[in-house]
Amino acid sequence: MADPRFAEAVRLFNAGDWYACHDGFEELWHETQGPERAALQGILQVAVAHLHLERGNLRGATVLLGEGLGRLRPYGASALGLDLQALTTIVAARLRALQEQRDPDAEPLPRLEPAPG
Repeated sequence: MADPRFAEAVRLFNAGDWYACHDGFEELWHETQGPERAALQGILQVAVAHLHLERGNLRGATVLLGEGLGRLRPYGASALGLDLQALTTIVAARLRALQEQRDPDAEPLPRLEPAPG
């Protein structure tokens, strides 16, 4: 995505500024039509899940991580120029930790990295 707002939202996501990146991704999601829309929504849901984790809402975090994964997995390895394989692997591990009532912070935080190649 060439929009500079996308690059800023990615930067904020990678900095763990979940609320601010949520605002950026949500704005883009509202404006986007077509196949990229669900990928943006999935990333948005992952960000909001981490906001819930910061606030101690484990149930909300679990639900949104699951929904985000469900939206991202159909894209396979990449979409939006991002490495979704790496993202979904980390998100799945954090979701599994929550489902098993383990500390999700024992797993790495998700990051949005450029797609390989």
